[in-house]
Amino acid sequence: MSVRHAWVVSEGGTTTSWFDVRLAFADGARVDALAVLSGADLRVEDVRAQPPLSLDDLAVLAEWLEHPLFEACVAAPARGAPTGARRARPEWPRGREGRRRVAQEYRRAREQGGDPVLAVMRATGHSRRRSLRLIGQARDEGFLTPRRARR
Repeated sequence: MSVRHAWVVSEGGTTTSWFDVRLAFADGARVDALAVLSGADLRVEDVRAQPPLSLDDLAVLAEWLEHPLFEACVAAPARGAPTGARRARPEWPRGREGRRRVAQEYRRAREQGGDPVLAVMRATGHSRRRSLRLIGQARDEGFLTPRRARR
C-alpha cells in the first residue's frame, strides 16, 4: 500500500490536502483512491479498482485504507503549503525528462482505461490546458505517437 501526498490548497484559514492511495495485492488486483482532508473532515472522493470491487469488498475498503491514510494525514498538516503560495505542486522535472514522464503517465492511464489528461494533471499538478500543452510537447518530442496522420 502506498499513500502519496498529492497537493495542498490553503485558502483563508482552511487547508485542504489531496492524497493518492494505491493498494496492490499479490494476485495483481489494484485499488486506486483519491482522498481529501479538509479541516478535520476526511473523505474518499474517487475509487478505481481492477478488477472491480464487489459490494462486500467496497464495504471493507475503509478498513483497508484507515491506518495508512491516517498516518499520511497526521503528517500532512505539518508540511502544509509554502507561505504565500496558492497551491503546492508535486516535484516535476523540466525539459526532456519532464516530457518523457508525461508520456509515461499518459500511456499508463490509457493502458488502465483511465483519462490520460486527468492522469497528467494529477501527476504534474497543472491545469488541463497546461497538461494538454505538455502532452503535445511530448508528442512533438517523439515520446507519444502523433495525434493525427499528417498529409
